[in-house]
Amino acid sequence: MKLLSLESLSKRPGRGRVLMLALAAAVATTALPARADAVDTLRSFVQTVQSGRAAFTQVATSPDGAKKKTSSGEFEFQRPNRFRFDYARPYEQQIVADGQKVWLFDVDLNQVTVRPFDQTLGATPAALLAGGSLERDFTLSAEPDQGGLQWAAAQPKAKESQIRQLRVGFRGKDLAAIELTDALGQRSRLDFARFEANLKLPAERFRFSAPAGADVLQQ
Repeated sequence: MKLLSLESLSKRPGRGRVLMLALAAAVATTALPARADAVDTLRSFVQTVQSGRAAFTQVATSPDGAKKKTSSGEFEFQRPNRFRFDYARPYEQQIVADGQKVWLFDVDLNQVTVRPFDQTLGATPAALLAGGSLERDFTLSAEPDQGGLQWAAAQPKAKESQIRQLRVGFRGKDLAAIELTDALGQRSRLDFARFEANLKLPAERFRFSAPAGADVLQQ
């Protein structure tokens, strides 16, 4: 199954390539045993965090390391199957999942792309947000501490996955970063700030209506 990416939804080259990475930001903070390793932390997050909100900064690096692109914004999620990403820089975009469909709105182009939710996830970081089976979709392992963070590696089990490897970093009990390497060797990292877990979020935050005059593309 072909996975969803921002470049497959937007006509503007290079914009927010790693949607799936952005969607993985839904994993949040909770109390954990003092000696839990990063794999235990990740498992506990997926099991216990039902909603969250945070700011993020995303840096995408080309396979040769020569080019970098930075974007930033905020996200919210509510299990099951609802999330919202608001990219503010360098371009305004909204990605909203209402449990049935995923909507991507490119503000500059006034273009909306819509895709069925169940065709968007699969064995990707977004499966964490959607409440998918962590053990079914990934092979998990703990990695050495690096940069002041504990790291867990999540290797997709699906052979057709566009993701080569996902790494999740924790600072103490808190989610701090997610790193991803895709099948083409491009690397992306999200760093998180001001994470709030298990919030009561309004249902309308996960609904989307196309603006008047927008070009709507169904996929």
